Amino acid sequence: MADPQSNGALPAHPCPPRLPNAPRAGVVHLRHRHTERYTVVGNHLAQHRELSATAIGLAVHIQSLPDGAPVTVKALAARFSEGETRIARALNELVRAGYLVRTRTRDTTGRITTRTLFKEHPGATQPPERNPSTHREPRTPTPPPPPPATGPAAELLSRLRLTDPRLLLSTRDVHELVPAVTAWLAQDATPAQITRTLTAGLPPAQVPIHHPSRFLAHRLTTLLPPPLPTAPRGADSPGSPRPAPLINCDGCDRAFRSHDLKARCGNCRAQQERTAA
Repeated sequence: MADPQSNGALPAHPCPPRLPNAPRAGVVHLRHRHTERYTVVGNHLAQHRELSATAIGLAVHIQSLPDGAPVTVKALAARFSEGETRIARALNELVRAGYLVRTRTRDTTGRITTRTLFKEHPGATQPPERNPSTHREPRTPTPPPPPPATGPAAELLSRLRLTDPRLLLSTRDVHELVPAVTAWLAQDATPAQITRTLTAGLPPAQVPIHHPSRFLAHRLTTLLPPPLPTAPRGADSPGSPRPAPLINCDGCDRAFRSHDLKARCGNCRAQQERTAA
């Protein structure tokens, strides 16, 4: 006999996404990478063989709470739909499994109070972390300050605040600006010229310079002078002959050029040759 078929419409359900290598039966996980507001739960708790579902759920909830949150039977019963009896039974399960530890202490006034300690992994051997369930981004270590820079460039930069207090630089600023000042010194610029260029035309004294290092870096970059020419201005190239110096003729005292300091001008030499003939 054929199975009876129902003509009623099936309830509409969204089609699950097709995942590669997914099992044909059982649960399929659609995982999500949490970056905030999440709690890490070990499988030793989530898959505990002897704890009830209520006890496991309460343990996960307690683990997600910050230090100091109330976890009494009344507080948990007010939070969940389970009654106080069921809540108390689940808490006792967690005590027997080692997840909850209750201690009684007497404060300075003589009052006895019960403190509850939740162990996220009762069987762990390493020292426990304080509140590791709260996610914190790893802190980037602060780099130590560099040692004070030395040399002519560093000394020039450190002395700028003597010209204008607004040009006070930190040790790190000096380290970053030293290469730019060194480039000026390599162009045969004197420290006085560099200081004069960096401090000329500053804003009025009542106007603050919020970032002196950026201000100086801009000037050092945009105002870098070109290198000096290899020969003085107007000098001939090394391979060309130099002109003869000007001398006075011994005969007529006329000025003319000659490398022979005792030579005579052309007219005097011609007259001397005619007389000798």
